[in-house]
Amino acid sequence: MRLAAREVETPWGRDDGSGRKVGEIWFEAADKRDLPLLVKYLFPEEKLSVQVHPDDEQARARGLANGKSECWYVVAAEPGARIGLGFERALEPEELRAAAVDGSIERLMTWHSAHAGDFFSVPAGTVHAIGGGLTLIEVQQPSDTTYRLYDYGRPRELHLDDAVAVAAAEPYPAALRRSGSGVLLEGPHFSVARLEAGDPDPLAGRARFLLPLDARECLFLDPGEALPARSGPALLAAAP
Repeated sequence: MRLAAREVETPWGRDDGSGRKVGEIWFEAADKRDLPLLVKYLFPEEKLSVQVHPDDEQARARGLANGKSECWYVVAAEPGARIGLGFERALEPEELRAAAVDGSIERLMTWHSAHAGDFFSVPAGTVHAIGGGLTLIEVQQPSDTTYRLYDYGRPRELHLDDAVAVAAAEPYPAALRRSGSGVLLEGPHFSVARLEAGDPDPLAGRARFLLPLDARECLFLDPGEALPARSGPALLAAAP
């Protein structure tokens, strides 16, 4: 099933030529059925806010259905593009809050250079910020709960109490960054693989999302449904 693409305007999005700042494309079922994962394209022209998401236990304690772990595959990156993930050193909660209030949180974060083909797993609790000049595929749990710590002076609401409570303010593990082909992540919430043309399906037997890397589209495959023939590389994401 080919999923419908819905463009979403954002403060940090890319001008589409008509004056609209499109920051995201969400892939959704045309019949509005619930899908097991949320899959998007992101097009940041400017930095996204410094933010964090709750895990399942923290989300349920707040009356939410589930938390939000996610991951990013870099489709394209301008020279110097960066992604902020974690901190140079561990921060105590009160230090994290103070850094968010005075803006020094941006300096305390670790900024990773990003290149086409890079893959970053972002477990719930990871403090993060996506820089500008990137095109990303984002795969995540079906939740849009975001707690903003810092937003560069933009007039948007911050969520300091919740953000500090759920954040793991620590360095980002190097093992969560991958590249190349094959299975990139096998996790409790989803699995992700990069496939070359003709590769077998390493995630067969599960509901899957197939995103050809030469087209901004997404197919949803039911468990047992075979991969369609393709002439180029693709990203494959599977529900548990």
